[in-house]
Formats: sequence, C-alpha cells, structure tokens
Amino acid sequence: MGDRPARLEVGVVSAGRVGAVVGAAWAAAGHHVVAISGVSRDSVRRAAALLPGVPLEPPDDVVAKADLALLAVPDDVLPGLVRGLAAAGSFRPGQIVVHTSGAHGVSVLDPASAHGVLPLALHPVMTFTGRTEDVARLAGCSVGVTAAAGDEAAWSVGEALVVEMTAEPVRVPEEVRPLYHAALAHGANHLVTLVRDCVETLEGAGVASAERLVAPLLSAALDNALRHGDRALTGPVARGDVETLRTHLRELSAVDPDLADTYRALATRTAHRASAAGLLPGHAADEVLTTLQEKP
Repeated sequence: MGDRPARLEVGVVSAGRVGAVVGAAWAAAGHHVVAISGVSRDSVRRAAALLPGVPLEPPDDVVAKADLALLAVPDDVLPGLVRGLAAAGSFRPGQIVVHTSGAHGVSVLDPASAHGVLPLALHPVMTFTGRTEDVARLAGCSVGVTAAAGDEAAWSVGEALVVEMTAEPVRVPEEVRPLYHAALAHGANHLVTLVRDCVETLEGAGVASAERLVAPLLSAALDNALRHGDRALTGPVARGDVETLRTHLRELSAVDPDLADTYRALATRTAHRASAAGLLPGHAADEVLTTLQEKP
C-alpha cells in the first residue's frame, strides 16, 4: 500500500446501500470509520446497523475528517458533489478519495485531484440490499478498479483496498469505463426485465408457481452461457424452427404487442449470434430473420 498508514480514518458519503456496506467492510479490515453522512430514515437506520456508533455528519465535514473519503452516491450526483466538496475546501493533499460509480473513471474527481488527493474509482460488481449480509457477499464479487494512467502506485493502492474488502480487483482503464458500465447494465438490468416478463406472462396465462417453474431453466441457461458462450444457445431460433417463431409472435402479440416486439428484437440478435457461431446455417438464418420481420 505504499507509505500510507496501515489504519486509515474513513469517511463515508453517504449511508446508501453501497456506502454503508463498503464502509463496514473496511471497518472489519481494521480501518476506523470516523463519520458518515445520511439524511433519510433508511440511511440513518442503515448506518446504525452497519456502522454502529459512527456519527452522522454533513458531507463536507465527513470528507474533511477522513484519510480515505468514500463517495458512494448515484452516478449523476457524483460530479456536482465533487465540485461542491472542492469548493468547500474539504479535500487536502495526501487524502485518498474513492468513488463507487460504475459509469465514471477518475476524471470525475479532477476537482479533488487539484487539491493533491489520490483519486480512485472502485466499482463493486454486485447488487446491494444495504443489509449486513452484503458485507459477506463482497467476498464473492469483483470490483472494477480505475486509477490515473501510468500511476502504478495508485493502481496498487486501489487493488489493495479492494482486497481489504475481501473482493477481487479487476483493472478497468479510464477510457473504457463508460462502455464497461453499459455492458454491465445491459446484462444485469435487462436480465431482470426479461425474467419478470417471462414470469408475468406465465402468471397471466394461469400457470401457477411461475417463479418455481422457471428457476431451474433460467439458472441453467445463465450457467451454460457463462461456461459455453454461444454454444449454449437453444430453442427455435438456434434450430431454425420458423413455424414455432410465428406461433410465439402471434401468441405474444395477442396479449402484449410491446412484449412481442421485445421478443422479435432479442430473437433477431440471437439469430445473428447463432449464425456467427456456426449453429445456424446461412439459408436457415436468412429464413429465421425473414420470419422475424413478418407482422402477425
């Protein structure tokens, strides 16, 4: 960790689902959380549960007290917060300033860097509930680490802080940070949408215990996709079963035209992937794509 002290005074802004959990993980690693900010009832309750005894203070006071300032706020809030803290004189030379936004690299911390801080972006790649079990779940996740290009000491500090929260550091260069975040959001957020569309369509059709019904299927599909890539593709698109596709589109259009359009878009994307992977011969791919362009 270079020549930084083994035990850091940590300030957390704010006591959201991510900030309170990461702060608790660093506290468990031996650092001292000196202050945390939080206004809502949920934030106050979360701070009391995860960081008992840590005082609640305004963000500028939290940062001013810290050797390690953690800024765990929403992506769109972060730039204004950093500018405001810099204007308030909260930053000082030698501080480590970390944010947890996936969408930003370290350039968003430039107003803090102008005061001599060491800027880091540490993005845990997991969903947070803000409860105590999240601290243990950090042990199974990766954290996207971004530091200033060419500053190997800063990269090492970021990786060491991730290891201290019991997670696995993964280097993400500054220039790819927005694409990195877009890819993660595409996978995680749209997976939830896809699963809920599946479950609610079954429930609307009168199928009982839809979650239980699909859980083994969807879990296996995810596992196979991660293990085998495009070779895991199955179903009517990968098989070239155009009559089945027509039936699917007709039935979905009858209950929810928007859902049918989503199915059509995803099936088109699947056809291109199956064709590129050699699972769907050229003539069959053309027939599938032509069928997907048909309107019921």
